[in-house]
Amino acid sequence: MMRIFIIACLLNILNISTAWPSDDLYPLDKMTPDLLNKASLQRGVKYFMQYCFGCHSMRFQRYQRVAKDLGIPDDLMISHLIFNEDKISDFMFNGMTPAMGKEWFGAAPPDLTLVARVRGTDWLYTYLRTFYYDPVTPWKSNNLVFPNAGMPDIFEPIKGRMIKVCQDPADQNTCSLQPDPKYPGIMLPDMFDQMIYDLVNFMAYSAEPIKLERQRIGVYVILFLCLLLILACLLKREYWKDIH
Repeated sequence: MMRIFIIACLLNILNISTAWPSDDLYPLDKMTPDLLNKASLQRGVKYFMQYCFGCHSMRFQRYQRVAKDLGIPDDLMISHLIFNEDKISDFMFNGMTPAMGKEWFGAAPPDLTLVARVRGTDWLYTYLRTFYYDPVTPWKSNNLVFPNAGMPDIFEPIKGRMIKVCQDPADQNTCSLQPDPKYPGIMLPDMFDQMIYDLVNFMAYSAEPIKLERQRIGVYVILFLCLLLILACLLKREYWKDIH
């Protein structure tokens, strides 16, 4: 049991994922968060407030904590990233109540504070990039990773309209997306991928704001335990040296 605990601690400190494999049928693209990239995190919170905050709250996160961790001055946070009557010390609630969300979308949009830990960054990164046009659904959109999702394709004006193309309609793994030349977006594909990366990077930070500090402290804890182990072994040998 102790061996398993030590291995888990080392994996956590080295930032090696211990998440369970995904059951999704569609293959996920790899996304490695970079919590040291403050520029990416700052762009990510901007995109979140612009495109996600209208429906999704972050009720376990405070504006002030985000501003402090991401190096955003309080006055800029208040003037550019707080769009309602909230104070900078408030939690990040939007104006949509669960009843309103259920009435408009059929189900209340989930809170996104911990979504990166629940779903994983690979799932989020792939999900947000795989919306396509589907005239059958109420929102005229669908998703390769999460079919029949209740979320509309809010990024269509940015990336352009995408069309689903499958070599084998019965096999989701053979499907891919192709741009519709009649409805182009305002961003090139690489620029859009970077935008989604920044957004997911921010959600990864929000799911565990203390992660970098925890890893830093964890290194000292492991070093202390190693030193304590050496001292304990030396002490044991000193006590047992006369016992045959």
